[in-house]
Amino acid sequence: MRLQRLFGLSAALLLAAAASATPAWAATTGGTTASFTLSGGTLSITVPTVPVSFGSSPEAVATQVISGSLGQVQVNDARDAAAGSGWVATVISAAFTPSVGTAIAASAVSYTSGAITKVGTATYTANNAGDLTGVVAVVTATGITGDNSATWNPTISIAVPGGMAAGTYMAVITHSVS
Repeated sequence: MRLQRLFGLSAALLLAAAASATPAWAATTGGTTASFTLSGGTLSITVPTVPVSFGSSPEAVATQVISGSLGQVQVNDARDAAAGSGWVATVISAAFTPSVGTAIAASAVSYTSGAITKVGTATYTANNAGDLTGVVAVVTATGITGDNSATWNPTISIAVPGGMAAGTYMAVITHSVS
C-alpha cells in the first residue's frame, strides 16, 4: 500500500511538472499593446501681478502723454485642436484716479501690443487700441494647429490733460482671453 501511495504521488508530481512545461509549439516572443490619453488643456492668460509705475512727470498746463511698459502678458492655448479655431485677448481700463481730485478717464488711455513672441502654429495679429473705456481686442490668434502661445509686452499711454492736480493716479487694467 505504501508503494502504491508513493507511486501515485510520484505520478501526480510528474503530471504537474509536465503540465507546466512550455510546449514546443509555444511562441518565443509576444507583444503587448500599450496606450495613453492626452486630454484637452485650457486657454489661459497670465498678466503682471505686481503694481507697475509709469514714472513721474511735473504738472503741466498743456496735455502731456505718460507712457510705460505694462509688463509681459502671455496667452497659452493647450485646448484640444477641435475646441476652436482661435482666441482673442482683450483689455479694459478703469479711470486713473488720484487720492484727491479729478480722475483721468479710460478714454485717455491707449494700448500698443508691441512685438509678439510666438510658439506653435497660428497667425497672431496685434490690434492697438486708442481708447480703453470698453473691452477692446488687443491680440488675436487664428488658423491654429495644435497647442500655441503668444507673449507680448504692451505699452500703456495716458494722455494727461493740462491742469491736473499733483498726486499718484492709479487704475486697474484688466486682460481677458476667450
